[in-house]
Amino acid sequence: VQLQASGGGLVQAGGSLRLSCAASGTILNINRMGWYRQAPGRQRELVATITSGKSTNYADSVKGRFTISRDNAKNTVYLQMINLNPEDTAVYYCNAEIASRGWYDFRPNWGRGTLVTVSS
Repeated sequence: VQLQASGGGLVQAGGSLRLSCAASGTILNINRMGWYRQAPGRQRELVATITSGKSTNYADSVKGRFTISRDNAKNTVYLQMINLNPEDTAVYYCNAEIASRGWYDFRPNWGRGTLVTVSS
């Protein structure tokens, strides 16, 4: 199973970006999907998660600015980011709980990350 993230880049403060992360390989079932980020010198932190039933959870720092969504038919999770600020600069990683061997045998999987840089 692989997770391929895309959509990062350089944007000015106040701008927008949309990240995508597609899962591929032997996939029977996907439970929760999410985005995490790691800024230089800081620990990785949760940004947002979404369940298979599309219930969402957000870090306080991104509420009202970021929107997580998923397309179950495409095994893809998205992160729409608006009103970006320099504190959002980080490598963004997608995560998915994927069952490949049994319908409910979920294992965590991580993508390689995509860099988001917000200039002031």
